[in-house]
Amino acid sequence: MTDPAESAYRVLARKYRPATFADLIGQEAMVRTLRNAFASDRIAHAFVLTGVRGVGKTTTARIIAKGLNCIGADGQGGVTIAPCGQCAPCRAIAEGRHVDVLEMDAATHTQVEKMRDLLASVPYRPAETRYKVYIIDEVHMLSTSAFNALLKTLEEPPEHVKFIFATTEIRKVPVTVLSRCQRFDLRRIEPETMLAHLSGIAAQEGAAVAPDALALIVRAAEGSVRDALSLMDQAIAHGAGETSAAEVRAMLGLADRGRVLDLFERIMAGEVAAALAELSAQYAAGADPLAILRDLAEVTHWVSMVKIAPEVADDPTIGPDERARGLDFAERLGMRALTRMWQMLLKALEEVGQAPNAMMAAEMAVIRLTHVADLPSPEDLIRRLSDAAPAAPGPAGGGGGGTRAGGAARAQAAPRPQAMAQPAPETAALARYAAFEDVVALVRARRDMALLVEIETGVRLVKYAPGRIEFEPAAGAAPDLAARIAERLRTWTGARWGVSIVGSGGGATLAEREAERKGDLEGRARAHPLVQAMLAAFPGARIRDVRQSEAPTLPSAEAEAGSAEDDDDWDPFDPASEEN
Repeated sequence: MTDPAESAYRVLARKYRPATFADLIGQEAMVRTLRNAFASDRIAHAFVLTGVRGVGKTTTARIIAKGLNCIGADGQGGVTIAPCGQCAPCRAIAEGRHVDVLEMDAATHTQVEKMRDLLASVPYRPAETRYKVYIIDEVHMLSTSAFNALLKTLEEPPEHVKFIFATTEIRKVPVTVLSRCQRFDLRRIEPETMLAHLSGIAAQEGAAVAPDALALIVRAAEGSVRDALSLMDQAIAHGAGETSAAEVRAMLGLADRGRVLDLFERIMAGEVAAALAELSAQYAAGADPLAILRDLAEVTHWVSMVKIAPEVADDPTIGPDERARGLDFAERLGMRALTRMWQMLLKALEEVGQAPNAMMAAEMAVIRLTHVADLPSPEDLIRRLSDAAPAAPGPAGGGGGGTRAGGAARAQAAPRPQAMAQPAPETAALARYAAFEDVVALVRARRDMALLVEIETGVRLVKYAPGRIEFEPAAGAAPDLAARIAERLRTWTGARWGVSIVGSGGGATLAEREAERKGDLEGRARAHPLVQAMLAAFPGARIRDVRQSEAPTLPSAEAEAGSAEDDDDWDPFDPASEEN
């Protein structure tokens, strides 16, 4: 009768788990360091292995434990970087049942009591092997008390004890623990190495897996060998024979990469109906709307990278057709359009994930993307409107810059009176406040926003001198406003202020003057031919704010030429490009 344990299927991730450092792929730097340490008998008493999921942390810990305790097939071997895998210690360690190699999951045993029980056996020599090895997985899950209990033993363990820690969250491990360990950072597996590894395993299993299907698996695994083997195991079962890219795509819930590129092209061309039809076709074929938008974001990122560094297109997981189309997109599309697409897709992914109907949210996102894809840049818009708008007539008598010069002159603050020689202390303290605007600036600098609002809306200034304010209160002003202004100014300046109220003669409040200034600016802006052209080009648009600038409103011919050249050479990492 067949033993069920012997006939049970072993998944590929366990069946092809590396048994020696020679089987460990993609970690050459760590293997070289350990090989030299073993050869020169400079083996640390504690190791910490860190990296993302599935790159071989626990596997490496077991290989180190086997190398420390291997006795060779003849029973006469010593510490080695290449454990035989045949002796009793190697087999027991590989199966996780050796009495001197203790594996603990810190996620389950976080309490300090568990750590004390573990450390209680440290002083005793190993029962069967040279070294007693403690392997603690996900060590960052230990409690603070458990870490503290471990510190002293970790710093000065007995000669027969080795500690090996594994973690995916190295930043959560206390520095006091890291400083007592030799650290190894296990890298993500490169796509080329992963493809070769999966191809070899598929050949050993006698499974026919198409190269483009393996490329999809490698891309989905994101550098994790365990994830890649688990996905390939599932893909082989899903294919039930020859596994194609279409079957892997259906298994992963991905849209056809070529069709994603088609959708990307229609969106960037501004073809709304065609883009919605392609989205509906992919949805009908079984693609998840959220996965489609993720693929669009991935394509946008990839095309942006290809535009900056064309050698990125040489990724082995990218097919020749996709590579050619990506290079074409990178040549035709501007970086502004790509970065705008990326930002809008990030927002769309958030909306689709929260929407009650994911397909509806995806359709609305595609509509927005297609409508903004062909919008001109601000420089192009100003250039077009400048060409369409008639030239603004200059003022009579020439001197078109006179208004600007006059505005600039008015904008300059009036010179403050110089202090007299050897002024009195109180006079010197008030000399800084030559105008009422200086008092308002003081209130603003002191961040007394409530008093600032009351002054701007409730004070109609009648007369001002340093240390003396007379004003007519506006409607709604607080009765004690004068007293509070005097008290605050005395506290801030150290001098006495006389603040009094009169019945009439006050001018406009600061808030009224600001509103009048903004109204005048908006009227002048609305009368400008360029603004009129913009309002005519965009029905329903309105002026929200008008700001004065010393720079010319319309670009000169040289500036237009420079802007046209900069558009093609725009660099998203150059701060000067943002100013353009």
